[in-house]
Amino acid sequence: MLTSRAIAPILVTALVLYPAVVSSRPASFLEDFHVTWADSHIRQLEGGRVIQLVLDRNSGCGFASKRQYLFGRVSMKIKLVSGDSAGTVTAFYMNSNTDQIRDELDFEFLGNRSGQPYTVQTNIYAHGKGDREQRVNLWFDPSQDYHTYTILWSHYEIRFYVDDVPIRVFKNSEARGVPYPKAQPMGIYSTLWEADDWATRGGLEKIDWTKAPFYAYYKDFDIEGCPVPGPSSCPSYSQLSPAQARLYRWVRTNHMIYDYCQDRRRYPVPPPECNA
Repeated sequence: MLTSRAIAPILVTALVLYPAVVSSRPASFLEDFHVTWADSHIRQLEGGRVIQLVLDRNSGCGFASKRQYLFGRVSMKIKLVSGDSAGTVTAFYMNSNTDQIRDELDFEFLGNRSGQPYTVQTNIYAHGKGDREQRVNLWFDPSQDYHTYTILWSHYEIRFYVDDVPIRVFKNSEARGVPYPKAQPMGIYSTLWEADDWATRGGLEKIDWTKAPFYAYYKDFDIEGCPVPGPSSCPSYSQLSPAQARLYRWVRTNHMIYDYCQDRRRYPVPPPECNA
């Protein structure tokens, strides 16, 4: 069985980056993003190299990319809310900004009571259909330092990575009648907000406002995608290497706490993509 300490050397051979298809200039907050709500709760630190999101009784906040992209790889380094963060949600996601036919790829970091593991929930919406949640308990404290969270989106599959460790792979199963997001460009979003009706232990743990304000920090924005308008596709694609596949199995065996494919109360008959 792999341990957390054993991951680092494997990553040397496991990392396969999505080829850059835009300028090699690193993304920056001022040039590539804008505040979507509560600009008084988003602060630039270290000369704009670090962005601080603030949640208090008055408001959460959020920001989004100025452009939309059709396929590619996006990542951010995030330091999550520290201490007693129960009831808070820090989200990093891609969204088509449409209503009934929304496409969306979600990272949602669910706050905890002090001493309990942070949970990351991923979800995928395609043509307005979601309800594909998976949850993984992180194997480190993500509030003590920055960690890299990545979404890779191609014609063939969607991957979610934590520090280049794949935690989820969702394959294109259109041949089985499963909707797959491939026609609508998506923007990049992030928010910090209060969701104590569901976020921690299904809403049993409420937010403790005496601990407010709550802070999340972002830096090193990385966008390697096809901007819209621009190329109609990003054809580059590579499969998980054997080392990546081993890490993926390790996460699912040791750290996954919920998979909609295994939830027989919600799905007495597993959705078709679960048998892919």
